[in-house]
Amino acid sequence: MATHLSRARQFGTLLGLVVLCLVLWALTPHFFTVANMLNVAQQTSINAIVAVGMTYVILSGGIDLSVGSIVALSGVVLGVLLQDQQPLPVALFLALGVGVACGLINGALVSWGGLPPFIVTLGMMSVARGAALLFTEGRPVSGFDPGFRSLATGHVGFVPAPVMVTIVVYAIAHVVLTRTTFGRYVYAIGGNEEATRLSGVAVRLHKTVIYAVSGLMSAVAAVILTARLNSAQPIAGMMYELDAIAATVIGGTSLMGGEGTLAGTLVGALIMGVLRNGLNLLGVSSFLQQIVIGGVIVGAVLIDTVLKRHRT
Repeated sequence: MATHLSRARQFGTLLGLVVLCLVLWALTPHFFTVANMLNVAQQTSINAIVAVGMTYVILSGGIDLSVGSIVALSGVVLGVLLQDQQPLPVALFLALGVGVACGLINGALVSWGGLPPFIVTLGMMSVARGAALLFTEGRPVSGFDPGFRSLATGHVGFVPAPVMVTIVVYAIAHVVLTRTTFGRYVYAIGGNEEATRLSGVAVRLHKTVIYAVSGLMSAVAAVILTARLNSAQPIAGMMYELDAIAATVIGGTSLMGGEGTLAGTLVGALIMGVLRNGLNLLGVSSFLQQIVIGGVIVGAVLIDTVLKRHRT
C-alpha cells in the first residue's frame, strides 16, 4: 500500500509539472521556446544541485538550513583564490573542501554532539555567512580569468555546461543512493535510526558523511553560480535553503525521513524553476511570486501529511 501511494505521488508530481508547463504555454507563447527552455534548465541547475544534498539529509531524518550560506562561503573562497591567480584545479579543490568541511562540522555536532539538526545548521547558517562577509569585508570578488566563465557559458553539444554538470551530479548521486551500502543506510537511518544502530551500522559516522555530502553539493553549486555571475558575492545563496527544501518536499521526499527519490527532487526543482520563469514571463510581481511559492510548499507538505495518515 505504501509503495503504491509513493508511486502515485511521484506520478502526480510529474503530471503536475506537465500540466504547469501546458498552462504557461497557453498563457504566454514565449514559454515553450528553445531559448526559454534552456534558460529554465540553467536557472534550475543551481537549486537542483543544492537539493541533492538536501535530499540526502532529509532522507536521513535531518534538515540543513546552512546550504545557502555554505554556497556563499565556498564561492568567496573560490573567488579570492582565482583573483590571486591560483591554478583553477587548486581553487576548485579548496572551495569544494570548504563545503565538505562545513558539512562535516554540521554532521559531527548532530551525530556526536547530540544536538538537533535544526539548531546546528541554523548556527552554521550564521557562522558561514558571517565568515563570507568577514573574508571579503562585505564586498564582491571579481577579476577572474575569462576561461573560468566557460563553466557557466560553455556547452557540451547543445547542452549548457551547468545543465551537464547537473545531469552528472544526479547520475552519480542516484547510483550512490540506490546501488551502494551507504545509500541503503541513508534510507535506514531515516526510517528507524535506533533499529539501524542496533543492527550494527555506524550511524554517527554515516550521518556525518550525509551532511558532508550536503556541504559538497552546496560548494558545487557555488562554483557554477560564481562562474555564471563572474563574481563571488558574500550575500549569495540567500533563501537557497528554502528552495532546496521546497524542491525536495515537492518531489515526494518525506520530511519524516526514510522515503523519497532524487528523480522526484529533480522534478520538484523543475517545478520551482518553471513556476518562477512562468510568473516572470507573465509579469507577476516578485512579492506575489513569494506568496505563490510559499503556498506550493505548504500544499506539498500537506499532501505528504495526508499520505502518511493513509499509510498508518
